[in-house]
Amino acid sequence: MDMMKNKKILIVDDEPEIREMIERFLRKEGFFRIYTAKDYNTALSICRLEKPDMAILDVMLPDGDGFSLLSSIRSFSDMPVLFLSARGEDEDRLLGLGMGADDYMVKPFLPRELILRLMAILKRVYASNVVERLPVFRLGGQLIDLESAVVKREETELSLTAKEHSILIKLYENQGRIVTSDALCQAVWGDDCYGYENTLMVHVRRIREKIEEDPSNPAFLLTVRGLGYKLMVQECR
Repeated sequence: MDMMKNKKILIVDDEPEIREMIERFLRKEGFFRIYTAKDYNTALSICRLEKPDMAILDVMLPDGDGFSLLSSIRSFSDMPVLFLSARGEDEDRLLGLGMGADDYMVKPFLPRELILRLMAILKRVYASNVVERLPVFRLGGQLIDLESAVVKREETELSLTAKEHSILIKLYENQGRIVTSDALCQAVWGDDCYGYENTLMVHVRRIREKIEEDPSNPAFLLTVRGLGYKLMVQECR
């Protein structure tokens, strides 16, 4: 559903823990075309060969720096760039932004904030003229309209709460596949999602009351014991 998740993302950082953490969070959000580099030369080679759609650049690299790397990239690519740095000096931030970087974050950072900033950049650059509509699909006799956040059944229209809406979007994005409880909590409550599993169960039960013919024996929003949930979409448009 989200074409932004198809974009190629390059992560450049000399710390393997940082690279792995960012990649893990990107994959959790649905990105799958991810490249990583630990130094200037490797990153530049990837940029020339793979042509990423966006790069996350560390400022301090073992064989150069992110500012020089951005300058080299700009000789053949206008892809958006987000800088990461352990240095929070205004001069560095202004230098990076002045060179054409789209954003600048200081370490340590919240992974969720990084994802939100990355998504904002991707949408601004690649979807500025595209209005992305949320799907409308059927589950048996129910019409689920995520664009309007309502469930329509016969002559009745049931509104979805903000949390129910977020849960259904995440499940729809992964229709037919298991979405872990942790991933759903992260999508709804962000980084402060620890301990929300029981609350998630309550929201799932309420969603079932709106989308299922028999909420006690669900046919569409299924529980995968010990893992999470999956949404079985039969028909969509």
